[in-house]
Amino acid sequence: MPAKSKLLKLIKIQQRLSASKQTAVVTIAIAVWTAWLTMLGVQEAISYIISNWEIALTMVFGSMIAGGTSVGGGAVAFPVFTKLLHMAPHDAKVFSLAIQSVGMGSASLAIWVTGIKVDWRAIFWTSIGGVLGIFMGLAFLAPFLPLDVIKMFFTMMLSSLAVSLLVSGARECNLTVGDWSFRERGIFILTGIVGGIMSGLVGNGIDIFAFSVMVLLFRISEKIATPTSVVMMAINAIAGFVLEVFVFEDFTEPVRSYWLAAIPIVVVGAPLGAMFCSLLRRETIANILIGLIAIEMITSFLLIPLRPVVLYFSLTTVILFSSLNYWMYRTKIYAVKDVGKKDND
Repeated sequence: MPAKSKLLKLIKIQQRLSASKQTAVVTIAIAVWTAWLTMLGVQEAISYIISNWEIALTMVFGSMIAGGTSVGGGAVAFPVFTKLLHMAPHDAKVFSLAIQSVGMGSASLAIWVTGIKVDWRAIFWTSIGGVLGIFMGLAFLAPFLPLDVIKMFFTMMLSSLAVSLLVSGARECNLTVGDWSFRERGIFILTGIVGGIMSGLVGNGIDIFAFSVMVLLFRISEKIATPTSVVMMAINAIAGFVLEVFVFEDFTEPVRSYWLAAIPIVVVGAPLGAMFCSLLRRETIANILIGLIAIEMITSFLLIPLRPVVLYFSLTTVILFSSLNYWMYRTKIYAVKDVGKKDND
């Protein structure tokens, strides 16, 4: 009887926690919906969704992926908009930053409210570099690179993440970065700069690159690295969106209409994705990501003309990221110690 009583008590506690998480998601959604409807009015708000239904439908899936994985909503929005809906890559990038500032911002709030584990110090130092990196990408690289090169760069960047996931599954994992010396801070600032440049080119990337660094180099479990990367991308997206609106003034009317149509969708989907991911095993998360990346690679090779400059740039990107991933995988600098915490789930 005592054991049964304890079990029932644990079940009741779990049910209360689950109810509180659901309440948090609903509260966040209602707050954003209220602001959205107040700003536009009911009739105009509905008209935005109807006239941009394909955008809203895309972000049903994109927002769940954004909140629950390390590839971000841009990993769905950017390829779908540029390959299927034939949107200019620049507009797709601006939209990705704009909508992730809402969707992944909502997911980050849900992560914080519901107590999902993240590494806040990694978020802090990566975000410092991320703000600098996304400015560099938006100002100095994006205006000069060919559009098909940018599309294929995105695919190759995702491919490097798939390799990271494939080789990391069998290892024991840390739950956080153990030591925080000048070296660790520098690594995460540099990670933010590189990832921020990626975000400046295609609308997301800091989450992908930071995830690879956390999982391969620091041996952090995917269950911790994934929500951590979601918060990183939310901060980077907000920074990029602010830059696009107030510095570069690239938030045009078509992109604004897409954004307004997707807001009520992502504010629900992203937090739900974050909560759903927290319940999955790390192997399941990795398999989902690998499947999404495989689809992205296949569609890229089918739809993007492979002219010489695209092939050269793609090959360079693959070699660069593969070499870095291989080094991070092989080095034992941050291998799990016997005295440290481990996670095999």
